Amino acid sequence: MAPGRPARACVLGHGPGRRVTERFTDHLRSAAGRVWDAQLSHPFVRGIGDGTLARPRFEHWVRQDYRFLIEYCRLFALAAARSPDLATLIRFAELLRATAVTEMSLHREVAAGLGISEAELEREPMAPTTQAYTDFLVRTAAACDFAELAAALLPCMWGYSEVGLALARGPRPAQPWLAAWIDSYADTSFAQLAAWCRELVDRLAASASEATRGSMEAAFMTSSRYELAFWEMAWRLERWPI
Repeated sequence: MAPGRPARACVLGHGPGRRVTERFTDHLRSAAGRVWDAQLSHPFVRGIGDGTLARPRFEHWVRQDYRFLIEYCRLFALAAARSPDLATLIRFAELLRATAVTEMSLHREVAAGLGISEAELEREPMAPTTQAYTDFLVRTAAACDFAELAAALLPCMWGYSEVGLALARGPRPAQPWLAAWIDSYADTSFAQLAAWCRELVDRLAASASEATRGSMEAAFMTSSRYELAFWEMAWRLERWPI
């Protein structure tokens, strides 16, 4: 199905009169299938799994992901402020604190183990892809429908969970920083977070207009493409030319 088209229910014949309706997020995942498959087969991701990823590339990812997380916190703050109900507001507020306090602290610990100081992380300029991706996310969170906001943030959570679980099924890399990366994103709690975000997007899509569902799909596709571009950014050690 082409990007921008609303999801349709699919009916499967598993017995007389039985109907199975496709989840909207299943439709999104199918629509972005080529992009997500390219993530799983990207040399950066494969290098994490088999232990061949060059350390400078991993260090570049750590630096850029730290800068990404700062802006991701702003996205959670806007999501909390714009949440349609108290339960969703509380969940996004918890995500904001967990990211700003716990996850970023873990990033600083990983960086320290690689010889990167906290001051260096703070001074690191955003690469062009990091800047573009975070600008898109924060702009969507500030100016677009809440349902579009939710669809835009889903690929990061769901995609990293999928990558982490896929790599965890393979041999464990010898490098401790790569093994720890896999452990973090293959963790059950992270998968539960991705599942909650999927449920939120499904719930919002259920009451949305066709036009809004189209916008949700477009946002999901854009974020999925930026996720792939983020791996490529780290692989190529992308920086501004001047």
